[in-house]
Amino acid sequence: MQKHKSTVHLLIMDPSQNDAESLVSLLRNSGRATRAHRVTSEEDLDEAIRTGQWDLFLARDAESDFIPDDALAIIRRLDKDIPFVLLTETDDPDRALAAMKAGAQDTVPARETERLMLVIRRELASLDERRRRRILESHLREAEQRCQLLLESSKDAIAYVNDGMHIYANYAYMDFLGYDDLDELMCIPLLDTLAPQSQDELRKFMKAFSETGEDGMKLNCVARRSDDQDINITMTVSAATYDGEACVQVVIQPERNDVELQEKIREISNQDLLTGLYNRQHLMERLTSTIATAGEKNETGALAYIGIDRFATLKNELGIAVTDLLLRDLAALLEKHTEEDMVLARLSDDAFCLLALPYEEQSMARLAETIRKAVEDHLFDIEGRSAQMTVSIGVAAITENAPKAPDLLGRVHTAHAAVRKQPGHENGNGVVVYNPAEYEKLDDANSLDAITKALEENRFRLLFQPIINLRGEGEEHYEALVRMLDMDGKEVSPYDFLPPAGPSDMATRIDRWVVLQTIKQLSHHRSRGHDTRLFLNVTSETLQDRTFTQWLSVALKAARLPGDSLIFQVREGDANSHLKQAREFASSIRELHCKVSLSQFGCALNPFNTLKHVDVDYVKIDGSFTEEIQKNEEAKDQVKEMVQSLQSSGKLTIIPLVENASVLATLWQAGVNYIQGYYLQAPVPEMNYDFGDQ
Repeated sequence: MQKHKSTVHLLIMDPSQNDAESLVSLLRNSGRATRAHRVTSEEDLDEAIRTGQWDLFLARDAESDFIPDDALAIIRRLDKDIPFVLLTETDDPDRALAAMKAGAQDTVPARETERLMLVIRRELASLDERRRRRILESHLREAEQRCQLLLESSKDAIAYVNDGMHIYANYAYMDFLGYDDLDELMCIPLLDTLAPQSQDELRKFMKAFSETGEDGMKLNCVARRSDDQDINITMTVSAATYDGEACVQVVIQPERNDVELQEKIREISNQDLLTGLYNRQHLMERLTSTIATAGEKNETGALAYIGIDRFATLKNELGIAVTDLLLRDLAALLEKHTEEDMVLARLSDDAFCLLALPYEEQSMARLAETIRKAVEDHLFDIEGRSAQMTVSIGVAAITENAPKAPDLLGRVHTAHAAVRKQPGHENGNGVVVYNPAEYEKLDDANSLDAITKALEENRFRLLFQPIINLRGEGEEHYEALVRMLDMDGKEVSPYDFLPPAGPSDMATRIDRWVVLQTIKQLSHHRSRGHDTRLFLNVTSETLQDRTFTQWLSVALKAARLPGDSLIFQVREGDANSHLKQAREFASSIRELHCKVSLSQFGCALNPFNTLKHVDVDYVKIDGSFTEEIQKNEEAKDQVKEMVQSLQSSGKLTIIPLVENASVLATLWQAGVNYIQGYYLQAPVPEMNYDFGDQ
């Protein structure tokens, strides 16, 4: 499925239509697809809330017949979860307090757009989490119901115990101990179901379980049935919840002589056979539980990735057998420096991991430096041969905000790889601590630097997605998309990290890079007999760049590319915010015989107003409509009406985000000209779609 940010469904309460449009543009310029409705009365708001799902309410604090306090009262009355942000003229603490008491999530001075965007992002993220939680709670209730049915029909004897008392037992458990009625068993402590000689053992065992919290702990003891018959049993306990209450799950079964054997097998399955250390499987299990504990108890832990430098060279020089002996000696050396309660595991052929909780990140970094120096100074004596090695170590903290185990492992691996990027450490032999701010968070303070660095290091990639004529006329169109590889090698859009009101030269620089690279690739592609045309997206900064058209003319001539092979695509929000510049841009582009497309159409409060000022050839309707026409008939009629109006004014229409065949019939009936989406092809590095196979 195509990955895209979900559309923000926005309610706006503002006396000024222009100011309301500016708010929509602000969200769209920050990379959020936005569908807005401007509220003008109590009846209008009541109808909008009852008939739609809304993600955000922005209300300007202005005098009118219908004020924000009235809107808040309606939201409360209808019991809707809609984040409400009040836009004020000044930063008035008393007004802010009154609004938040009435149910608003925050108040922001309208002129402070950067602060407003931070508040909006926070509230949208919070709303998303609340919605996810509600879905998960629903799934949890369903899962609990299924588990209850499984418990009741299970042949295993299972009970749940809280404060030593039974709160539930299935039929197999009651039958095993000779009870017919659950109510009778619930009056009996777990301790009283054991023979006297086993009761002290149970007390010690349960105390040890409460201290370690290790699931699957076993106790061999003697149970006493209700008929006073004694049975040797194995009791297994685990932490659980029952009916929303924390408790202990108890499973009992007749004692077996192979318990020790099973324990031995479990140990072997967690062990690396070469070094005797824990293996990757055990590390990932412990790392997962450690991350959960860090979140539950608000503790901090640390993880270190210890990678052997030049391991492939060592293996070639020493041979596999000698290398295995070397790894055993290294494992023994690492064990000497491993503190109590730490987990030391062999992760792969050339890497080990060290895990600790609670443990400070800087303490792990100091220990890592001690290990690094110990390995560097150590002379390994293998069958009369001497060998030396070095290690590069990456360290990362484990906090309540830590990602899942595989991602956390990715962090320490990234830090380990960063050692070789440091001056003087081209061959490794160093320690780097992972800094999330450096590798992950791109904000106004460092995003421009990160984009500049990506451009300089050639970490930009072009992708192409076909745009298909729904009438089967065989035209070859693609949209060119740019992706930036971040420090972890993941593809992101560089435009997503430009500050909404930031410097214009960076956006222009990216646009020109995309245009130049696509012109080169398109020229080569057309030289092989393809009559291909490309849609190129440009930002509002390029709309305002008076030198762009002249620069483009030179680039087209240098590539010997006809202007009609390029279609420049402008976002509706950008065109609305800069109507004069957009009109001039479209006019100057046409002089080079290029065509113009308006994308994300239909999200402005008055979308057709843009077309009165800016002459375009193509209109790409916003992807949120594609999602909605699959859900309700009203959206289908709305799209059909929109397409007909556009085509009557001579515009060719494009529908994006087509992800399945079920929507094609609706689009055909609506008269849509072109479609685009993952159903046809995901964006790929080559223009290789077979337009003849439609």
